Amino acid sequence: MKELILKKLPKSPISEAYRGIRTNLEFANIDKNFKTILCTSATAGEGKTTTLCNVAAAMADNGNKVLILDCDLRKPRIHKFFELSNAAGLTDILLKGQDYKKFVHKIDYNNISVITAGNIPKNPSELLSSEKMKKFIEMLKDDYDYVMIDAPPVVPVTDSVIMSTYIDGVILVCASGDLNIEMAKKTRESLTKVGANILGVVLNKVPVDSKKYAYYYYYHQNDGKGDK
Repeated sequence: MKELILKKLPKSPISEAYRGIRTNLEFANIDKNFKTILCTSATAGEGKTTTLCNVAAAMADNGNKVLILDCDLRKPRIHKFFELSNAAGLTDILLKGQDYKKFVHKIDYNNISVITAGNIPKNPSELLSSEKMKKFIEMLKDDYDYVMIDAPPVVPVTDSVIMSTYIDGVILVCASGDLNIEMAKKTRESLTKVGANILGVVLNKVPVDSKKYAYYYYYHQNDGKGDK
């Protein structure tokens, strides 16, 4: 879990940023009761998996029971992030009809659980758009406060767009510097055309002024200690 910043550096500015995202999501959820959140990006390498896992950790810090579900059935990464086996997972649940609880990994961080993707299927889009998948998501909503879903980038494949039609909300991650404005616009259009509920955009990999970063980090490291 080397990339789980909230565990490694809980008082860092980056951790505070993830908590800020959590707060925004909680405000967006007032009176709406959404429980499933899909995280995607326009293209690969924009940091969607790292963002998803750390926001999930921030959610768990608030006492929520959180499940991270890897629905990137083309290039799954959640198992690598948490250093888990991917020998079995979501594809086994859907294709073999097995009890999903057998595939849940408990993580050593608050109340987070993980279901990895499992073996990569020949037909990811069909599997993710199936009635079995939709029923599975509804089942998870009964057992968890939040289901955080890692999904493929939008531009190369249609998986995330398909899933957004039955998921409560979508977070779009865009990498600063690497961001292609036209691809970002295309991604937003693809999601809005199917009625996706875009909760917000996370601008990732933003260059930070070293002096401001150092002051911010010092402030939070000394928060609560006070003068003697």
